[in-house]
Amino acid sequence: MDAETSEPPFGPFRRVSCADLADLLAPTADEGPGLVLVDGRSGAGKSTFAAAATRARGGQVIATDDVAWHLHPSDWAAEMLDGVVRPWLAGEAVRYRPPGWVSQDRPGHLEVPAGVDLVIEGVGAARHELAPFARLVVWVASDDVEARRRGIERDITLGRTREEAEAFWDEWMSAERPFLEAEQPWTRADLVVDGTAASDGATGHVSVTDGPRRQRSAL
Repeated sequence: MDAETSEPPFGPFRRVSCADLADLLAPTADEGPGLVLVDGRSGAGKSTFAAAATRARGGQVIATDDVAWHLHPSDWAAEMLDGVVRPWLAGEAVRYRPPGWVSQDRPGHLEVPAGVDLVIEGVGAARHELAPFARLVVWVASDDVEARRRGIERDITLGRTREEAEAFWDEWMSAERPFLEAEQPWTRADLVVDGTAASDGATGHVSVTDGPRRQRSAL
């Protein structure tokens, strides 16, 4: 892990079939809809895991980037809570336009049907304001070099030149690293996913290990 952070090494990881992922997300068979928070560094593989989680149990993914769009990269907790989480906890269907969408006239809404799992994914998803409401907190661990490669390649596909993508990555990391170091969301994780393993070409499996919160509860 990056020397600038206190994130510990995780493992050993075990491979789990995506068909069995539902049991990790809701260990009790009759457990109703829950909030799943999927956090990790940029380029870690959060979106890939969140998609697998929703395929396993159904539900709806909300990306922190969509709530933070034209707002602030890390100061969006109140909007996520008031616009998405609290209405969903109250059993309501969510139909929300974040402030940036309104100010920039972006069409559409963020929508979550009532009575389904809510999966929030993104950098800072497991921040201290949201974690108390979660049934499960997931930290997607990643190799720094591979995460950077993925992030830069993703931005290139979105239209940036390589030089622009590299500059954007470095600027973003200058804000992301101190934010995550202050929050240390990995300490709240029930489950840790090896996000780097998702790049090995294997399909139908994820590599997981128990997170710090689950380890503490087992003592």
